Amino acid sequence: MIHTSDKKHPKLNFVIHGKVDKFVTITPNRVNLSGYVGEHIKQSIKIIPEKKYPFKILGVKVQKAKNIDYKIEKVVISSKKTEYLLTVTNLKNKKSRFFDTIYLETDSKIRPEIKISVYGNIKERM
Repeated sequence: MIHTSDKKHPKLNFVIHGKVDKFVTITPNRVNLSGYVGEHIKQSIKIIPEKKYPFKILGVKVQKAKNIDYKIEKVVISSKKTEYLLTVTNLKNKKSRFFDTIYLETDSKIRPEIKISVYGNIKERM
């Protein structure tokens, strides 16, 4: 909605239609580290560049980096297709909930950074 100073038309509806191309497929789309104190809790996610927008992952940064560890692996599917496997491991050894963000630096001018959300819920056994 657009607000104008025109007294006859103070509000105008404005609609945009278009197609949004997918840049990357991330499966699952976030990391969920849920389990019990003392367990080895980890999750892996696939990062698959879309054919139309190939990219390479150049680096990884973690916003807080105190509750998690990570490993990124390049998986060559064929001469034309590469995927990445990001494995995130919980480092917390007591009951807590936490949130962090992993930033994947790419060589793409379209999307130089991909954000991956990490949620942690470490529980005590009853």
